[in-house]
Amino acid sequence: MCDLPAWLPGLIRLEEHGNDGQRYIDAVYARFNTDFIASRPQFQGRTVQVTRQLVRGKERSFWHLIQEGPIEENRIPSIRRCERITWIRRIIEHACDPGVLHWSVKRGRHERDLLFLPVADYLVVLESRPHYWLLWTAYDVTTHRKRRLLQEYEQWGKSRRRP
Repeated sequence: MCDLPAWLPGLIRLEEHGNDGQRYIDAVYARFNTDFIASRPQFQGRTVQVTRQLVRGKERSFWHLIQEGPIEENRIPSIRRCERITWIRRIIEHACDPGVLHWSVKRGRHERDLLFLPVADYLVVLESRPHYWLLWTAYDVTTHRKRRLLQEYEQWGKSRRRP
């Protein structure tokens, strides 16, 4: 990951918290709380909100953002997701930066906006609601997924340029 934008914060490292898993999760949650509970970012004139339902004392959205796996109840924490928790708000706030690819997709009945920072292989997904945006998910992408995202972005761009 070279040439990351100056506005992108550094990673939150497990080692900086004594390799103590609970201390680390607490530190990651503190940053999530600062970025999405204590204050809320704006995107296209609407507030970005998270699912506030508590699970094990923390918002459901927090657990979804830091864990991976296909079945919600069986997801496990991902160090890579934890390390990058501070990137989410910054990418939302810098959605107009030329390095951030932004496009809309229809997933089922919902309209989602994708914010992809290819230089960092990181994706933020927001779901449009009538009066706000819901932070749907965010994660680092694999090489295969990156290729698919770039193709989707290119197709979206072509469809927007049609007369």
